[in-house]
Amino acid sequence: MTDRYGSDVLSGDWRAPKRGRAVETSADPGLVVEEVTTDWVGEIVAVDRDLHTVTLEDRRHKRRTFPLGAGFLLEGKPVILTAPVRRVAPAKPTRTASGSVAVHDAKARVARASRIFVEGRHDAELVEKVWGDDLRIEGVVVEFLGGVDDLADHLVDFKPGPQRRVGVLVDHLVPGSKESRIAQGIARSAVGKHVLIVGHPFIDVWQAVKPDRLGLAEWPTIPRSIEWKKGVCQHLGWPHRNQTDIARAWQHILSKVSSYNDLEPALLGRVEELIDFVTAE
Repeated sequence: MTDRYGSDVLSGDWRAPKRGRAVETSADPGLVVEEVTTDWVGEIVAVDRDLHTVTLEDRRHKRRTFPLGAGFLLEGKPVILTAPVRRVAPAKPTRTASGSVAVHDAKARVARASRIFVEGRHDAELVEKVWGDDLRIEGVVVEFLGGVDDLADHLVDFKPGPQRRVGVLVDHLVPGSKESRIAQGIARSAVGKHVLIVGHPFIDVWQAVKPDRLGLAEWPTIPRSIEWKKGVCQHLGWPHRNQTDIARAWQHILSKVSSYNDLEPALLGRVEELIDFVTAE
């Protein structure tokens, strides 16, 4: 006699999803996955660790970027995509990131009294990544100001002199700008001969990174009514709600810089000029 009511609905693991439970899977290039909320199916062509994203390319060669994590199907099974394991670091280079001959295991020189000032944290991190080895050998410390408006006050506290030179790197140092007026005023002051202020024409040091390193033809043009960094992130489809998002975007940009070849010449020459100025005997 057949059971008219069927089997016991509570038998087995009734809470388990129909497709099974999601398992962690490395987002290796070449895997074809489906993003469940949009039904987008594509091959994994890029993974960005800093932005925590994965880029899929469909059969029409169109690309879309999604957050890494849950929400994907692989061969019909739910998966949680994770960033692939990093490869072993390469052998020590023979050149520094700035192009100088690398001196391995050299001890850092005792810091000079002279300093290089830059406007913000991002400027300092970029200078450190490209010129850090050179600066340690020369004993030059880089400090960030948090803006050029207070430069005069910083110089009063620092007391520049023949053995305490100051090099300053300024963003957007173009004729008629606020930055240029500040630089001219300091140059005419009593400490002017001990201070060298140079700058680049970019709105922000982000633009000193060559755009093609980020897959861009050029940096986007942002209206003056919008905060430039947030506008760039919005234009490129990156998170931009708060300072944490901006910091993550910068780390993504900085990750594309491995040497001076990734930077615009308008910045390279200015930093080299400052290093020469503060290390001159």
